[in-house]
Amino acid sequence: MTEARRHHPLTMVWKLWKLAKFSFVIVMYLFVIKFGSDSTFLKYGRIAFFLFVGVAVLVILFQWLTHKYKLDDASFHLYEGVFTKSVRTIPFAKIQNVNRHTTLFHRLFNMTSIRFETGLTGEEAAVEFEVIALAEADSIEKHVASPVTGGLMTVQDGEAAAESHAEAVKPQRTVHFKPTRKDIVRASFTSLSFLLLIPLLGSAYSKIDQFFHVKQEAKGLFSIMMDSWWIAAILIVVLAVVSVAFGIVRTFVKYGKYEISSDPERIYITKGLVDETVFSIAKQRVQAVEITQSVLKRLLGLAEVKLTSAGGLGDGEDKLEISSLYPFLPVQRAYEMISEMLPAYEVTRKMNRLPAKSLWVRMLRPSWLWIVATAALFYFKPRLLGFEQTWWVLSGVLLIWIFVSRWLDFANTRYVLKDNFIQFRTGSLTTALFISKREKIIEVNVTRSLFQKWLGLASVGTMNRAKPVRSAGIDDAPVELAESFVKWYMGRRKEVKME
Repeated sequence: MTEARRHHPLTMVWKLWKLAKFSFVIVMYLFVIKFGSDSTFLKYGRIAFFLFVGVAVLVILFQWLTHKYKLDDASFHLYEGVFTKSVRTIPFAKIQNVNRHTTLFHRLFNMTSIRFETGLTGEEAAVEFEVIALAEADSIEKHVASPVTGGLMTVQDGEAAAESHAEAVKPQRTVHFKPTRKDIVRASFTSLSFLLLIPLLGSAYSKIDQFFHVKQEAKGLFSIMMDSWWIAAILIVVLAVVSVAFGIVRTFVKYGKYEISSDPERIYITKGLVDETVFSIAKQRVQAVEITQSVLKRLLGLAEVKLTSAGGLGDGEDKLEISSLYPFLPVQRAYEMISEMLPAYEVTRKMNRLPAKSLWVRMLRPSWLWIVATAALFYFKPRLLGFEQTWWVLSGVLLIWIFVSRWLDFANTRYVLKDNFIQFRTGSLTTALFISKREKIIEVNVTRSLFQKWLGLASVGTMNRAKPVRSAGIDDAPVELAESFVKWYMGRRKEVKME
């Protein structure tokens, strides 16, 4: 067991930097925009702001002094609290994922941040080191992955150990995908990132106008451009070229250093050119695999593969993206990668369709969206181009769209039970193929409405461990599937191993 130690001193600098970013808008308002104001509200607001910053700085200092950690052969031990002491013990066996994030700040000091996600719930379910030396991060990650009775090595010894460990591990890793320049360009158009330039320019103009009041100058410039068609045409062409370039650059920064690799035990996803994120997950911790395709991706033959894990997957935008292998994989390559990285999973291309009577059930099922929308349109009776009967035209268009969406969902829905695997494909415009193993499913359910009973149909569903719990299933399936589905799940008793 190691001795309890404090987090790296640069953790305080990191938190002060986050405090500065949080306070930037307040500082601009109180001390720049309202600099000459003698308002009583602003006077006390400035005092309150200084008190807030002072307290926040003291909290950061006391947290660094009192928050400590140590590792033994099987667990993290985290010590926290100033007046009320608390100790958290998190076993290594509960670690689901490991997430590293290296920002520009970390690069300047040769540091990184590392987060060990567990399958537990609550804000304290993860073990996070916001600023930590690279050698120590490698040492801790290695110790968590394969704890030994000899205890954790020191930071000084960590560099040599990390290098030898990297050399030992690197040959075992198989690189499955690295985007080419062609992939980057295709991804920039598929993601429609080039359309982000216009709202960004609008937001920048709005903020500049708040400080420098350039609205009148902008109106004059706009009038000049509109009076000359060739100036307007040149501006449109330049804006289009800049938008495309912006989209490609943005995509390159985000996916230019993307890599998907694996070794016999784990899957690794590296992304980010400036802020680098490295996500790893043990193969045995993967609860399910999902392949999604939007309309545009189906037309281009692309797909996105996501991994479902019992542990958390980060915060904010990363939480939505970090479990994705790559959002713009060629479909065939996506299926191949699943087989390469997860040999325990099987993807079956041949799946069963729903019976024709399922379509009738879907078409005849009442739509509360259409009922409520029609009632609102009838009450307000909006007019479009002076047409008094606009409300019922809009109601009819909505009803047609609902029927088309239900038909597409019926046409895209597929299912298959094979050995200890289950596959569902659902969706209308965007389709999702869900694949899971019987031993990873924690609950199944079968429901039947009165109408479904008359036609011999049922709805079946599954639940997998995730944050939040991942649910999947299909509606209006044959009752024979529901019966075999329950029997199939009962075979789980022979596969599940208690930890």
